[in-house]
Order: sequence, then structure tokens, then C-alpha cells
Amino acid sequence: MGLTKKQHEVFQFIKSYTLKKGYAPTQREIKDHFQLKSYGSVQKYLKYLKEAGLLANDWNSKRGLTLLESEGNTQKREPKTPQKLNPVITELEIPLLGDVAAGNPIEALENPTEHISVPLNLLKKGGQHFALRVQGESMIEDGILDGDLAIIQAQSTASTGQTIVAVIDGEATLKKFYKKKEIVELHPANHTMKPILVNSQHDLKIVGKLVGLLRVYS
Repeated sequence: MGLTKKQHEVFQFIKSYTLKKGYAPTQREIKDHFQLKSYGSVQKYLKYLKEAGLLANDWNSKRGLTLLESEGNTQKREPKTPQKLNPVITELEIPLLGDVAAGNPIEALENPTEHISVPLNLLKKGGQHFALRVQGESMIEDGILDGDLAIIQAQSTASTGQTIVAVIDGEATLKKFYKKKEIVELHPANHTMKPILVNSQHDLKIVGKLVGLLRVYS
């Protein structure tokens, strides 16, 4: 099975990266190196290289690519269990589900279109996590700034004082949670803004709590 020029370039990048560093590149590193528009494009290249007998891919591992043979020697053979390297994993990819100011992020967990790499120490063991991009200045007094990436542990309940992502009538917001008798108060961390008061007439869903932040400086 022959390769196109681009498929050959992707394979050579994976091969040289692995030989140089002792472990395979992540899908994000492949995407960034070739300036591809989406992870779907990366996965198409990997699928073709796997079908060509050049790669094995463990989809449950961040660095799950394993070289099987050199290009040019691609005759079909009986599949074998590849010898895998065991790098120390310090990051994990989680879904990036857009902006915290709008939409229902929990539904998008089923079919995420974008992922980011997050240090393991920001994630709670055994939990499901996703990221949202913060919009606005409602939480600036807690050090949460416009453009930050909020790392969220998925859960449907909250304790008083926790910073959570709540979806109110279809719109998501990041606020501090307080239960007051028959209403819920969602407090901003900005003294110029008032709490959001939620009563039984509103559709309120708690979708997760804040466990970490990522910030990129331009």
C-alpha cells in the first residue's frame, strides 16, 4: 500500500521523533507540527498508516503510537504484539468544550471535537474532566481571568462555597455555589456584580466543579 507525500511526511515525523526521544509524539504534537486544522485530520493519517502496517495505535494511551516496520517493507504479515515503551505519563488529554458563557457543556462530552493536554496534578483521580474557556470578568477577584482555561471535574452536585459550572435555562456560568432555603445563589467574585438568584422556575443543572486553571500568555 503506497503512501501519498503527506502521509510519508507524517510517518517520517513520527519515526524521527520516536527515535530521537524514545517515545512517540502525541496527536496534538502531530497536529501542531503540520498545522492541521483538527484532530480528525491527524486521526485519518494515523488510520491510513496503521492500515499500511507501519503503526500500531493504542487509542487509550496519550503516546500510544508504536512503529511496526520501515516504509518500503509493507507486505502484509501476521499481526504481532508491539514492544511498547513505558514513558512516565505527566499529562492527559481532556475535552475542550468551548466557552463557559454559553451552551450546555455536559452534553458535548459524548462527542468532543477538540482536546487539550493538562498536567495530571490538576486532575482528580478517577474523575471525568473537561475544560472550558472563561469569558468575562465575573470571577477576577478569585484570580480567574478572561481567556483562562477552567479545568472542570464533572459532577451533578455541589457544596456551599464551591466554584462550579452551572447551566441555567441552557446557558453555562462559572460561579460560587450557595444554597439558601428555597433558592440557589450563584455568586461572582467581582464586587461590581450581583449574585444570580435561581428559584424553582428556572432549569438549573450543576455540571461540574472547578479543580484547576490554565493560562496562556501571549
